[in-house]
Amino acid sequence: MTIQIHTLSNGFRIVTENMPGLKSAALGIWVDAGARHERLDQNGIAHFLEHMAFKGTKRRSALDIAEAIENVGGFINAYTSRENTAYYARVLEEHVPLALDVISDILLEPAFDPREIEVERGVILSEIGQSNDTPDDIIFDWLQETAFPDQPMGRPILGPSERVRAFDRDNLAAFVQEYYGPEQMILAAAGAVDHDAIVREAEKLFSHLPRRNVEASPKADFVGGEKREIKDLEQAHFTFAIEAPGYRDDDVYTGQIFSTAFGGGMSSRLFQEAREKRGLCYSIFAQASAHDDTGMFTVYAGTSGEKVGELADLTVAELRRVTEDMSDEEVERARQQMKAGMLMGLENPSARCERLARMVSIWNRVPDLEETIDKIEDVTTAKVGEFAQKLCLTGKPAMALYGPVDGAPALATLKDKLVA
Repeated sequence: MTIQIHTLSNGFRIVTENMPGLKSAALGIWVDAGARHERLDQNGIAHFLEHMAFKGTKRRSALDIAEAIENVGGFINAYTSRENTAYYARVLEEHVPLALDVISDILLEPAFDPREIEVERGVILSEIGQSNDTPDDIIFDWLQETAFPDQPMGRPILGPSERVRAFDRDNLAAFVQEYYGPEQMILAAAGAVDHDAIVREAEKLFSHLPRRNVEASPKADFVGGEKREIKDLEQAHFTFAIEAPGYRDDDVYTGQIFSTAFGGGMSSRLFQEAREKRGLCYSIFAQASAHDDTGMFTVYAGTSGEKVGELADLTVAELRRVTEDMSDEEVERARQQMKAGMLMGLENPSARCERLARMVSIWNRVPDLEETIDKIEDVTTAKVGEFAQKLCLTGKPAMALYGPVDGAPALATLKDKLVA
């Protein structure tokens, strides 16, 4: 497999990976513009823009876009995250030029038809309503807001309903003009792809774009705090978070292995202790997420109102205990899970394509898989213990609770136990 990178004169980046033996390809454009790049009055517009991508261009209707890809057996989709918006497709080898043409069309020539804007506004408002009615969705937005209050990193990707109701064609066009410059775009392709052919097509489609001066998003500041909403629900939803390393921090691998060992699967100590031994919950897990300049170690559990207090105390107690007795066997199991998950996932060209884009966005290069595996292998039990110790001593956790949670301890109480 061969990874090749090329940058056009205007800063537009192209990265490809040929995967011998495949007859299909995944390709897309990742834009370094997500929820954290929005001003307060723009919150939700990156996601709105993603929805509008498929609602028509100057030369294709919404139906034309769908049929262009589906007529050749492919699929096309998009998503918005806190730091990126992605527009991607999967097609057979011979239809790669078509997919690239469609994706470039929706990015460069969106129609922003006022009628379609109103239709999609209704769809997004329904999506927001559904999220607000789903406790194990909304709880993570609350946790993010509590961890990063009054800053872009803490705002919901979907945005609040009142802002979504106000966006118009000019707002959408202005965000594109501000953030969709060539230096913010990465064209990634993996599978049955020809690098030189894709570069030639990209030259035709994107080389005319002028460079733009884009302001960096504000640095994320993990503040922490507590949000608790008591409501008569069947389950009590508990989330607890501590700041963790960002992508550019070498400790990101230690954090991933720690979170997997602590609560990443059925064999993890948190799952075993909370569910299997004590029966405190049905669902519980820990995860580590990473961004450009920060990250978050998170524990989530759904339990009953009667058990939420004991579960919260147990979570903190296990965090304290793991600083002293994490075993070599637990670390090795987590290491193998992380390697297997990564390598098995990358057998899919769509996953390969996304990895290419993310790596170029972060480091402007794509590390060899062997380099990544070496960093995973370098994580020792001692490093995991030290990482856990640092987590406990940060002094500013975040917590969000929803449902019959009046019996849960205050954050200050948990914090004292964490650093004791």
